[in-house]
Amino acid sequence: MYEHKFVKVELSTFKLAPTKDYHEIVMEHEREGWELVQIFAPGIRGYGTPAFYELIFKRKVD
Repeated sequence: MYEHKFVKVELSTFKLAPTKDYHEIVMEHEREGWELVQIFAPGIRGYGTPAFYELIFKRKVD
């Protein structure tokens, strides 16, 4: 069985760049035993551009 964690990373309004360093987020969660499963970017702004990324992690539950 697994537990899942969802981490939202906002994008800046004009540059559409992440407001946080997602590399650091991934490495921090890996140190805590989480495995990155997927990065999800829903198209919810004009022209289908995302407003945020969602990093989806999982880890085994004992």
